[in-house]
Amino acid sequence: MSSPPGRIESHRFQMRVSAVFLKSIDRWRRSQTDKLSRADAVRRIVEQALVGKAAPGQRSKEAARKASHLAARAIEGLGDKSQPVAEQQRRKRRLIRGPHEFRDIRDDQPKIRN
Repeated sequence: MSSPPGRIESHRFQMRVSAVFLKSIDRWRRSQTDKLSRADAVRRIVEQALVGKAAPGQRSKEAARKASHLAARAIEGLGDKSQPVAEQQRRKRRLIRGPHEFRDIRDDQPKIRN
């Protein structure tokens, strides 16, 4: 069995999947601009998922900045405009930081004392 171009190693990996799973893979690969085999589609999906799942603390600063910006924009759209600006900002900070009950379990944030 020859491996695709650019692939150094070729280890066989097999798994059983449902027909629904295969239909989902086929639907996804048809939506791509290049024509992928099922194996290449699964490989690409897994590689994309693994890149997006960096270990806590290893996320890029750019990704963290983007996430913070998106969260801020979403919160601004949902905020109570009848409140004073200072109160809106306090509520926004609290939403971004999260409830104090959950802050201690986050591994990606430094521990903050209230």
